[in-house]
Parts: sequence; structure tokens; C-alpha cells
Amino acid sequence: MKIVLVLSSPPGYSETFFRSKIKGLQAQGHELILVTGPSQRTFDLCKHIKHPKRYRNMLRQLAAMFWVLLGLLPHAAKVYRYWQLERKQQTPAKRILEKIYLNARLLQCQADWLHFGFASMALDRELVAEAIGAKMAVSLRGYDIGVYPLKHPQAYDLLWKKVDKLHSISKDLLQKAYALGLSKNLPYQIISPAVDVDKLAAVKISNRQDKIQLLSVARLNWIKGLDVLIETAYQLKQKGLNFHWKVIGGGTAAENERYAYHIYEKQLKDFISLLGPQSHGQTLARMQKAHLYIQSSYTEGFCNALLEAQAMGKLCVAFNRGGIRENIQDNYSGWLVPEIDAEQLTNQIMQVCALPESQRRQVQQQAQQRVQSQFNLEQQQKAFHQFYTQAL
Repeated sequence: MKIVLVLSSPPGYSETFFRSKIKGLQAQGHELILVTGPSQRTFDLCKHIKHPKRYRNMLRQLAAMFWVLLGLLPHAAKVYRYWQLERKQQTPAKRILEKIYLNARLLQCQADWLHFGFASMALDRELVAEAIGAKMAVSLRGYDIGVYPLKHPQAYDLLWKKVDKLHSISKDLLQKAYALGLSKNLPYQIISPAVDVDKLAAVKISNRQDKIQLLSVARLNWIKGLDVLIETAYQLKQKGLNFHWKVIGGGTAAENERYAYHIYEKQLKDFISLLGPQSHGQTLARMQKAHLYIQSSYTEGFCNALLEAQAMGKLCVAFNRGGIRENIQDNYSGWLVPEIDAEQLTNQIMQVCALPESQRRQVQQQAQQRVQSQFNLEQQQKAFHQFYTQAL
């Protein structure tokens, strides 16, 4: 079976979700083709094709369109089908030509499945799979369903009509998609992120030190709850907890300035460190040294970092929002705070820090065992094989 996977950019070496998916499907005998935007990066696991570039210079853009359209001549039948499908949607001819240029690499593909790794990536490409005679699959992730539709209502109306099968990383995102108009009759499969448990389980559980080491992996963005995180740190300081909180994740210059000032204003420079973006290896090294992992997000599709923290035996605390409630089993593999509230998060962290060593060890071990049994790469790879091979 030939599967074309569409992403914005090629997965990095540390991005295990897509890399393990591709490896697993190849091991099952499937042929994978990756199609991405015109990135400078290349991909090493399968054939990698890049969408045509857009140019600001009109003459350069016209020349690029000429060569791309020339390359589509052997695929004229697919292009004609695509044109007809777009005309049925009353798309203007000029816009159809633009879409043909932008989707040229997909129109040249011969595939059984065209799978968009993010729902938003299928926008303006809803009709391509039908034009090339492939089935269309779409993956639901946090931003696609939790944020994008708030700014673009009805954005997925056509997509919901054209998609053949849905993959969601959590039950929560699937329910949100239903609220956005997705038919409950559409075939779907829940396949959550997974981690390399053999690699992470080997990490030794950190012993308690005088200073409590807290860690969060979060972009410096409002949806990650950085304001709540900083307020929580302030309250922990007021309660006399001896801690240091490291935050891994990048942001814009304005976002960095905003949160750095918030930390300065609360006199928390000795308690919070904004480390910026880190590699996957650096993140795991920081996680190894942490005692508690905290996720202060307003919502998450699932949260890979939280899963990795549990696999490493970290005591995890997060708000009971989105896919996180499927990630953590409350009071078993970690703790879920009912409301997005700094005081409640503060109290939960204080309670965890006050637990007897035996109880902390029990939760750590339960978290590791749960990840090993329910969120391992082998299960994920088998699930994706079933996703494409099971009859619709």
C-alpha cells in the first residue's frame, strides 16, 4: 500500500511520533512518501517531496508556475478531475490555477492514502485525494481543533464532507471535532502518542534534594498557561517552598519580554529560569534531574512531554483539561488539578512535595508501568497499520 503523508516540514530526528509511525508502516511492507513545504531540511527515512515555493516577484512566480504546470502534463487527467471538482465548489478559475500550482506535487502522486498530519494542512487541499483516486485521512491535534476554529469558524466544513477516515490523538479532540460539525458516522481511530519506553525507563529516578526541581515544557504562549505558572511560583515562594522551576520552550521576542518582566515583577528571578528551546536530548537530560513535572496548559491535545515525564518516573501535576485527562490517571500516575487556578495548582504541588517517600515511589512506579503497557511504540505502529488496512 502506498501512503502519502503531508506535513508542514520534515520531522526532526527527535520527533519520534512521525518517525516511529513511518518506520512501523515500512516494516509492515507499506511504501511511504513524505510531502512537506519548501523546507531547507531533508528527510532520511523515505522519499521526500517538497511543495513549490511561492515568490513575491511576479515574473519569478509566473516562471515557476510555467515549469510546474509543464510538469503536470503527464498527469493531465488528474488535473482535469481536480479542476472539475473545484468548479463544483464554485471556486473561481484564477483561484483554481493557484491551487493547482500549490498542490502540484500531490496531483503528481499515485497513492492509496493521502494523509494530512494536521487538519489545518488539509485546508485548500480537500479535493486532491478524490482527484488522484486516493482515500483521504486526517489527524486531529490540539491547535487544529482547540484554537484554529476559534479564529476561523466553519473552516473545516468541506473537509468533514471529504475525509474518509479520521485519526485523533485523544478522545477529547474527537468530541470537539463533533461539536465543529464532524459526522459521528465517519470512521475513526484513536491512536495516542507513544514513547520509547526502553530508552526512557532506563533513566534512574532522581532522589529528593534540599531544593525541589520543577520542570515544564511549554512554548511561551498564552495557551500554555505561563501566567498561571508564574503566579503559582509566586505563591510557592510565599509558602516557603525551596524550589527552582525550569521552563523549556521558545517564543516571540514580545512573549519572551512579557514573561521575563512578569518574573522580574514578582521577584522570582532566583526561582524561575526560562531556558528557551532545547533539543529533545537536552530536554530529557533536564527532565532526568527534575523531581516534579508541571503542565500548566489551558488545554492540550495530549502532550508528549507529559507522557515522557511519566515514563521517566517523574511526579506529574497538570490541569484536568483536554487530552491530559487521558494522559494522566488521576491519583495513580499523577495528579489532575480540577480548575485552571494558581492557588489550586500551588496546593497540589505542596501536597505532592509533602508525601511520604513510599507514596512518591508508588506513584512513580505506577506511572512508568502504565506508560510501558499502554503507550509504547510497538502498539502505536500496529495501530497505524490497522488504520490503513481495516475496511472502511
